[in-house]
Amino acid sequence: MEALRLSLLSLIFSLCILTTQAHPGTAKKTLDGLVSLAHRQTVSTTELLANLQALPDSLLSPAGSAIKNILLGNRAAASPQDLTTLYTPPGALGSAACSADACCVYSYAADDMAAVFREPSSARGGECTELARQAVRLAFHDAGTWSKTAGGGGADGSVILAGEWALRAENRGLGGIAPLVQALYDRYRPHGARMADLVQLAATVAAVSCPLGPRVRSFVGRNDSAVPAPEGRLPDVRAGAAELVALFADKTVPLGELIALIGAHSVSTQLFVDLARAGAPQDTTPGVWDVLWYNQTISEPPPPGVFRFPSDVALSRYPGAQDFWAVFMNSQAVWADAYAAAYVRLSVLGVEHVNALKECTGVLPLPVS
Repeated sequence: MEALRLSLLSLIFSLCILTTQAHPGTAKKTLDGLVSLAHRQTVSTTELLANLQALPDSLLSPAGSAIKNILLGNRAAASPQDLTTLYTPPGALGSAACSADACCVYSYAADDMAAVFREPSSARGGECTELARQAVRLAFHDAGTWSKTAGGGGADGSVILAGEWALRAENRGLGGIAPLVQALYDRYRPHGARMADLVQLAATVAAVSCPLGPRVRSFVGRNDSAVPAPEGRLPDVRAGAAELVALFADKTVPLGELIALIGAHSVSTQLFVDLARAGAPQDTTPGVWDVLWYNQTISEPPPPGVFRFPSDVALSRYPGAQDFWAVFMNSQAVWADAYAAAYVRLSVLGVEHVNALKECTGVLPLPVS
């Protein structure tokens, strides 16, 4: 079975390349189908979360149905018809019309985020900023504290509300983004915004603010918590691959999704792992959401100036992970789709009322080509 899965992954990638080269005019439709197939092969679990486990399809909300399909790997059924649709606020902030639409306040917050997540066109060609990089990490560190076996933690905003970003060594380097999200919370809380949603929204706005970054499906309606999340549940950059795989499996994240998620290191820079090399990026294009990170993590020797996390190198050599690595490093489209799906799972970890969420993807800015 494992050999068959690996062969299928290789076939999917080959078909993606051949289709694009041979029929550029009609490649996108076929490629989209192949990307969806690739994602289904990436997912080695069909584990649902929270109330999606018991609710029949007839009782699912639009958001619940979309999230369920994403978790099951059915990307074709879960994708919105037009990912280029922009949300238009029905009224000014504080108006009755805006207050009646849960997405409205987040559209104003998303605009504020986008303004600081992308460099001016005159600086580094419109690449995403250090604040954008921190936003992705902040959201990972909030949601990633959840455990399937032990409970507690999750995407509840406690990384800021409980002061975890400032009190825990594992959260060092978030001193730019945490105060910014706190300021947005203070500004928009009177209009219905929640910290947990702002933290996750910041990560999806950040991703799409980077050139080539995906427009990840985004949902709101999480509950806030000021209770500190349990400690010791976030990955360590010096951890071994087997330890990391087990850690994420306890969050219902399978190997393929883990390899997709860590690709976010494409826009990462390290500050505290090696103080002598503070600011060193994990690939040579830290302002671009590209697959170069996959290539440069396994290149020998690494490119000058690139700092590789020991955990990333270990995962690249882990049995089974190498096959996902090979697919992602050669296809931006396949990786972007796999990351977007895996991130939806991450963004609802610990959320018990997934079916009550509302989709607000339209508040995100459009992708940067």
